[in-house]
Amino acid sequence: MKKPRIAVSIGDLNGVGIEIALKSHQELIKFADPIYCINEKMLNQAAQLLQTPLPKEMQLSVVDGNFIIEAGKVSKESGKYSYDSFMKAIELCEKKEADAIVTLPIHKEAWMLAGLDFKGHTDLLRKHFDKDAIMMLGTPKMFVALFTEHIPLKDVAASLSYEKLKQFLLDLHNSIQKEKIAVLGLNPHAGDNGVLGNEEEIITAVINDINNELGFEQFYGPIVPDVAFAPYFRKNFNYFVAMYHDQGLAPLKALYFDESVNISLNLPIIRTSVDHGTAFDIAYKNKAQTLSYLNACKSAVEFINN
Repeated sequence: MKKPRIAVSIGDLNGVGIEIALKSHQELIKFADPIYCINEKMLNQAAQLLQTPLPKEMQLSVVDGNFIIEAGKVSKESGKYSYDSFMKAIELCEKKEADAIVTLPIHKEAWMLAGLDFKGHTDLLRKHFDKDAIMMLGTPKMFVALFTEHIPLKDVAASLSYEKLKQFLLDLHNSIQKEKIAVLGLNPHAGDNGVLGNEEEIITAVINDINNELGFEQFYGPIVPDVAFAPYFRKNFNYFVAMYHDQGLAPLKALYFDESVNISLNLPIIRTSVDHGTAFDIAYKNKAQTLSYLNACKSAVEFINN
């Protein structure tokens, strides 16, 4: 049986991404055919810094560019190259030369220095495909979809409207059609019946209307945020919707830091990613962990096969 083809976007070369890719290669080729979006010169430079031999059977899709890798440094050169690697991976999927993309971490400041007007992979995918991509992170034990992502905390309440939340949950339903999904409130104690805020009135109205339209109760809430990830709820729900970034990801990473993955939903291509950053402090020190990356690759294969 032919193995799925995964386009690997190599991330910021000043960080841990390329180390993770090289460490994981022998395990990855057991269940997928990776295509690394990098040129031979940059790959050899990274391998020399890591003092590790390159596997002979690595398949490359050439990304032009040449710069000196500087471990742990934020630079426009590494930012631009990580962007170009990601765009090459998208191109491979659009041309049906790859079945999915797995991304290694980029550095948002490096993208900014390179003059790129994107806040990250998901933001770029959203604009490239003109689709409202959904960022969902987690493991098979617990997934968290984010209603808002990389915006200041002070802007979250203003971003919550009936129309936006309803469309978000409908898009989420299209990707996850049968599972029960717990929707967190925005305020402490889910507003305490208006004492601590009234945004939960919007959340309640959206949940009721969508469940009526679907004809079954898929969405539950608003759940009080400070107990949403307690054992009782995690026993009854695998999927959660958080209103903002840290509300969902702080508990997720406390529970499953090394193993969780990032999945982009509601797109015409499959994209998964590691759920960690560039880890500049350990770049090229042979300390990077591979579990999140391998889980991201396995998740991509699962989506391909489904």
